[in-house]
Amino acid sequence: MKTGTRRAASFGKTILRRAYGAALGVGAVAAIPFSGRAGAPRVMYGGAMTGDVGGPLVKVKRLTAYFPEHRFDYNVVYALSNAPYMPDFALSLLKLRGIPIVHNQNGVFYPAWYEGDWKAENARMARTYHQADHVFWQSAFCRRAADLFLGPRAGAGEILFNAIDTKHFSPGAVPRAADGTTRFLVTGKFDPHLFYRIETTVRALARAVDSGLEANLNVAGWTHETVRLQTIALATSLGIADRIRISGSYTQTEAPQVYRAADIYVMTKHNDPCPNTVIEAMACGLPIVYSASGGVPELVGETGYGVPVPETWDEPQAPGVDALAEAMCKAAAERAALGAAARARAVERFDISHWIARHRAVFESLTQ
Repeated sequence: MKTGTRRAASFGKTILRRAYGAALGVGAVAAIPFSGRAGAPRVMYGGAMTGDVGGPLVKVKRLTAYFPEHRFDYNVVYALSNAPYMPDFALSLLKLRGIPIVHNQNGVFYPAWYEGDWKAENARMARTYHQADHVFWQSAFCRRAADLFLGPRAGAGEILFNAIDTKHFSPGAVPRAADGTTRFLVTGKFDPHLFYRIETTVRALARAVDSGLEANLNVAGWTHETVRLQTIALATSLGIADRIRISGSYTQTEAPQVYRAADIYVMTKHNDPCPNTVIEAMACGLPIVYSASGGVPELVGETGYGVPVPETWDEPQAPGVDALAEAMCKAAAERAALGAAARARAVERFDISHWIARHRAVFESLTQ
């Protein structure tokens, strides 16, 4: 997508979002309960919706399974940093009426990935962030980025990584490729500005194959047609077109099978705050080869190989191709041990039971 087209689309989304926020604010204010905040937690999600694709949609879907939404009799508001729809007047009235706000802080806006007015977007995000009674930062990186771009916060909060159902996301019984081929996997939503993720991985795969590794790559997730054609052209130019598969979109229900059909997960997105996909892959027993940036190193620990990249906020940084190829080869050689460690770490640290328990404890502490 051309820069001008992306900016126009961003402007259009901003107008729609403001209209939605205004309507949401009026409805939320009208529904502020006169009975007060006491009682079992009754959560209103600040206009965020549920779904199978995208961080906020999936997060709300997982939460509503335990805390169904109450739009008219709520006693706590749960706000997400990447779905900040609640307008100022509604936030002010919520605070005036003593309705607690819990804020989930993911990433922030900065020039490396956002071409619009990132300062204005951060200012909008910061309203809820600074007024919240409690903040869940999705990683230490998220907290550091928020301090930098939203300003230091005064108030309660804690780091709480994203979480998944590790019974749903599990290794399963899918056998390795019969010929011993190492199957690499990349997932995501691939708009043209994220093609660098695929490009770096495809080039590294070609280097790894040249070094003697028998391997292939599956690109799974929604892929823009331009990206699909670029990927095919690149793989053809490198002589590895037969090793690349673009399998397309999948749902959360289908996701475990996507991971189980792979041996190693590759994450080269720069400064990703706390990607669910990495946790899902780990829970399915996949080692992670990754760009050592954002919150990913906090998730992976010693269960994969990271490739250092410069920390910048002005433009995305991709791992060096040679270094990434070397990491892919190392992970392939240690796949079994690293995969078992990844599964154990995911169960211990990222199972949804702990995540829900912390939400419940915070909700109850604010609604008593």
